[in-house]
Amino acid sequence: MVFGITAAAWIFSFGPQSSGGRRQFDSIAFDRQTSKAHFDDKIVKDICEGFQKHAKTLLDKRPELASLITYIDLTTLAGDDTPLRVHGLVDKALEPLDATIRGQLGTAADAVHCGAVCVYPARVADVVNRLKQHRQGNRIAIASVAAGFPSGQYRLESRLLEIQLAVQDGATEIDIVINRAAALGGDWKTVHDEVRDMKIACGPAHMKTILATGELQTNDNIYKASWASMMAGSDFIKTSTGKETVNATLPVSYVMCRAIKDFYEQTGVRVGFKPAGGIRTTEEALAFRCLIEEVLGKEWLTPKLFRIGASSLLGDIETSLRNLTKA
Repeated sequence: MVFGITAAAWIFSFGPQSSGGRRQFDSIAFDRQTSKAHFDDKIVKDICEGFQKHAKTLLDKRPELASLITYIDLTTLAGDDTPLRVHGLVDKALEPLDATIRGQLGTAADAVHCGAVCVYPARVADVVNRLKQHRQGNRIAIASVAAGFPSGQYRLESRLLEIQLAVQDGATEIDIVINRAAALGGDWKTVHDEVRDMKIACGPAHMKTILATGELQTNDNIYKASWASMMAGSDFIKTSTGKETVNATLPVSYVMCRAIKDFYEQTGVRVGFKPAGGIRTTEEALAFRCLIEEVLGKEWLTPKLFRIGASSLLGDIETSLRNLTKA
């Protein structure tokens, strides 16, 4: 979701249009913007160390720890996922805190739940059914990875069909993957055009575009992939599938957030950000939260614009809150 103007409106309201109404890739504008973006690794590292230092100062702030939960896309992406496991995930996403922690938070605890549950397309209906049983169908979003996740090495037709079927089953958010072969080959038009077509296939569902930053090799490629994905109408850009050797890191997240900031300044469109993969501790999550505030501003500190993809992080936040309760 974006404020003021939707990503879909960006696709259809700006720039050259093809005969089918689809936004064409503006290579001149793309090259002009991305040629200006350069990132010194040492400077980026120093900046990210600042986020980590800031995060340490928030570890004893109960409201900050509780707010982290609202950003989580609670995820299970295993080959042996079953309806029973997914139902348990939904239950936990809806009621993530035990009675003791809820008592410490008071009435604020009522607003603490995960941002979404994220599953494979075949398990979307399980999430929908469980939410119906709870009569809380709109309390959390239903996210599904699709479009040939995690590799993206499938024909475009099958990727688009997978998206459409997941949305038909009830997914309200789709996490897609970009064509890394095209990105590594510098074919940013293909990256853009495929993401654009996948956004259209999402229909009413919001789209998070996974860049798989651990496979893009350079910060320049990460910035370009971010820019192409946002030009194509992505509601969020996301670091990783969680299946790469290197997943979410602060430096690549800084590059992506700088791209988001630049895009907002040029278009007025607020694109969301989702780090995912390998974020397991409260302190790590707080560092990403600090990055968001310091690069993009407090306006981005909402589940509408900031999510964290994680499976084990919630348990660590619970432990951190419980330890504060004992202190």
